[in-house]
Amino acid sequence: MRAILVVIAVLSTASALAQQTTPAQTSSNCNTPAREPIVHITVSSNPFQALPTADGCWAFVSLSGTPEARPQIALLKRAGGAVSVVRELTIPHGNPTGMALTHDGTLLAVAAGPGVAFFDVNRFVAGAPDALLGWWQDEVGTSGRIYANVSPNDRYLFVSDEGAQSITVLDLSAARKNGFEGARAIGKIPVGIAPVALTFSKDGKYLYTTSQNMRALGWPLECKPERAPDPATAVPDHPQGAVLVVDVARATSNPATSVVSTIKAGCNPVRLVLSPAGDRAYVSARNNNALLVFDTRKFVGDAEHALVATVPVGTAPVGVAVIDDGKRILVTNSNRFNSSPNDRQTLTVVDAARTAEGANAVMGSVPAGAFPREMRVTADGRTLLLTNFNSKTVDVIDLARLPVTSTVR
Repeated sequence: MRAILVVIAVLSTASALAQQTTPAQTSSNCNTPAREPIVHITVSSNPFQALPTADGCWAFVSLSGTPEARPQIALLKRAGGAVSVVRELTIPHGNPTGMALTHDGTLLAVAAGPGVAFFDVNRFVAGAPDALLGWWQDEVGTSGRIYANVSPNDRYLFVSDEGAQSITVLDLSAARKNGFEGARAIGKIPVGIAPVALTFSKDGKYLYTTSQNMRALGWPLECKPERAPDPATAVPDHPQGAVLVVDVARATSNPATSVVSTIKAGCNPVRLVLSPAGDRAYVSARNNNALLVFDTRKFVGDAEHALVATVPVGTAPVGVAVIDDGKRILVTNSNRFNSSPNDRQTLTVVDAARTAEGANAVMGSVPAGAFPREMRVTADGRTLLLTNFNSKTVDVIDLARLPVTSTVR
């Protein structure tokens, strides 16, 4: 597959890139808690994801384009308990959505509509004009690239092609060595309709992804349309979605044959995160208003029994995060199909030890903005970054003071 690549600036060598460190890594006060448990940061457009650096000093925020604002990546700075927007850089094409940092912390990959944008982290933080290294898209013009993740060894980039029922595998190592002139797609992993999540197993052997609709497998129509005027009387029009298990080694050589297991995962599953031990996968089933819990040890070999719990949450859950060393799970209740910018939604707090009890596992809720979409926990486990897509805000939440309104059962 021949690739179209616009190179805006190039790196000299991979070793030089690996030796760089972000300017804030020597700071000691980046993770100082703010005065309030929740700090609301207003951004210029609708934020999809907020991605913190490993030291917690900076966070990149993908901002969708609107008639009033260009699609951009914003940079947030955390210092001494304060959070501020430092700068915004424009994306050359498409709307930025899911992002991933390489494990050495030097490269930011951004899924954006038809392609992927690559940023040098150090140059971005420093405000250098050449922070945008390049833009990649394939010749066939795949649309709807929504999520990205980097393999544990930093050699490959996986990108969810939400509009093309596939996951693209890029040789990231070759791209970095050759200043992105060598960027090439190894191939595509065939999945179901609207793939989103890209989560590596703890040992890096597997990649777990979600597809919202597995119509191609001939599964029965069990899921109602999400935009139905009256859900109570709506007729099911599509089958369940799935968690698909990808053999990573095979995906880097023969992607077309790399899916090794497919597990039913409710109606319109979207996000997937793992417990600290990696033995549980938590999946938001948006059209079931539920959090699904899977035993990952059964993903390959006993897929029919992998689902071990279902916890009802709020309307149209999307984002999922594991906090408190795995003791609690947060789920964003987006109400994405009926919310306005002035709405206030919630996060549901779930007791991980009680998920088998269903609704009894719900501990309470945390206030959020309109369409809370994505969550990321800083590496030290102390801070949650939440994007409120319709409110145009990013919430920075101190997890030690998480303001939970308890649910009495």
